[in-house]
Amino acid sequence: MGLLGLAALVVAGLYGGAIADRHDRRRVALASSAVMWLTTVGVAAQAWAGLESVPAANALNMMTFSVALMVGPMLGGVLVGTVGYAWTYSIDVVTCLAALYAVWRLPSLPPPRAEAAAASGARGGLASVVEGLRFLGSRPYLRMTFLADIVTMTTAFPRALLPAIGAVVLGGGGAAVGVLLAAMAAGAFLAGLFSAPFTRLHAQGWGVYVSILVWGGAVAAFGGVVWWAQSLPDGDPRLTLAFALAALCMAVGGAADSLSGVFRGSILQSATPDHLRGRLQGVFVVVVAGGPRLGELITGGASVGLGEGPTLLAGGVLCILGVSALMRWQPGFLRYDARNPTP
Repeated sequence: MGLLGLAALVVAGLYGGAIADRHDRRRVALASSAVMWLTTVGVAAQAWAGLESVPAANALNMMTFSVALMVGPMLGGVLVGTVGYAWTYSIDVVTCLAALYAVWRLPSLPPPRAEAAAASGARGGLASVVEGLRFLGSRPYLRMTFLADIVTMTTAFPRALLPAIGAVVLGGGGAAVGVLLAAMAAGAFLAGLFSAPFTRLHAQGWGVYVSILVWGGAVAAFGGVVWWAQSLPDGDPRLTLAFALAALCMAVGGAADSLSGVFRGSILQSATPDHLRGRLQGVFVVVVAGGPRLGELITGGASVGLGEGPTLLAGGVLCILGVSALMRWQPGFLRYDARNPTP
């Protein structure tokens, strides 16, 4: 399922960015929201059938996403437990209409540089995508934001292992898994809530680097705690301490990942020419959403031979070493200044 989702993200993310640069962005957003709504309708049907301000804005966006990540699963779990899957999906259909209406209320958002967008569109969608990728490949600061995230997500992404860790290693069942997932979202939410000092940081390259170092350290510490818990017998009271430490590591990691996303998104949006922003945002979607899926595949496979704890410990260390190697390879990224955004 992860590989199928990754394939869809790569195709739709890249080509969707090119479409956004060639057409009215309000209509593009409206069409994509409508498709998402129709998808939700389909899920509900089968259930019934029986089955400067940019950093601050990015911080607010991450905080909103984190709230949805915390509240959504909890609310969904409550609804499934009380009214069943059919009514839960049907409620989702209705609530998705609110998002669709909000996009419909937007004013027209045509590409601001019509001549550049028209020139790109004249060569066709695929050529337009290639143009965006070429631009990205030739701009070291923008390229580094993507490479750093790829290294981070492919070496140290623990989500695929959380069900086994929470339910089996820590012995807490599904509730423990939910707490670990919620801890990541809670950390991201708190980072957004207290993000004001970070949104004023001009050295955003350093912000990306330090955030990823903290993420790698949190994942390594999480792996160490899990490895320790694996050595404890069932029912050992120290498992409670291990669970608390694991949740703390996930919260710290969630905060660091959120801040990394704020800095990387701010660099991307500030340093990208407007007529290419849709295409590079499409690449951003592919990397941000696809990287974790690839990371899940890697960590899941590695854990079969190494175990959950050693896999995450090694992954966190590799994350730190990998991003440090990137910064050594491209030291100019650390000198990136938000007051003079250059790609």
